[in-house]
Amino acid sequence: MFQLSKEETDLRSLVMCMAVATVLWFFAFFVPIGNFWVKITLSALCLALLAVVFGGWPLPIKDLNRRAILWGVLSALFLYGVFMAGNAISSFLFPFAETQVDAIYAKGDHTPGWVIGLVLFFVTSPAEEIFWRGFLQRRLSRHLGGFGGWIIAAVLYAAVHISSLNFMLVGAAGIAGLFWGFLYWRLKTLWPVVISHAVWTCLAFAVAPIH
Repeated sequence: MFQLSKEETDLRSLVMCMAVATVLWFFAFFVPIGNFWVKITLSALCLALLAVVFGGWPLPIKDLNRRAILWGVLSALFLYGVFMAGNAISSFLFPFAETQVDAIYAKGDHTPGWVIGLVLFFVTSPAEEIFWRGFLQRRLSRHLGGFGGWIIAAVLYAAVHISSLNFMLVGAAGIAGLFWGFLYWRLKTLWPVVISHAVWTCLAFAVAPIH
């Protein structure tokens, strides 16, 4: 009986998971049915489940320490500052920037800010990192090296947002993907990235929106 090599099995699981991610993000961002936050939360949870099934649990509790928390919080604040500056610059350079940024936040209309904050911090952000960095980037890095895995994972993270038809969102996803991917590559642990993602999204979407 023909048996696939481990590399071929890895490749098939990556392709299948990316296909699922593309479909889920298309439904969440493009299809105007249902509450956006419910859709993106369920999508992220689905991807996290696939990541654990095919790649194992990437968040050992022993790695959650003061150093991880410090890296996570400080990197989130730094990234928030980058986006604040980027928002001002893009508004000056691109006439459509303000409209597109407002469209991103409009997806959260009619959902209380405290609900968005809790969901982002405890569910969506950790689930996304388990898939995009803890599974996808880690698996790609195994075959392409740390640099190649980082770049390709960030490109794919930005690419699934194309279905939003929002240039600013795709660009933001690309920058965030590069930032969190680099953090994961250099620190070799996912906890700081999860914390960074969770703190940043809460700041950007619930506490002090960037628009």
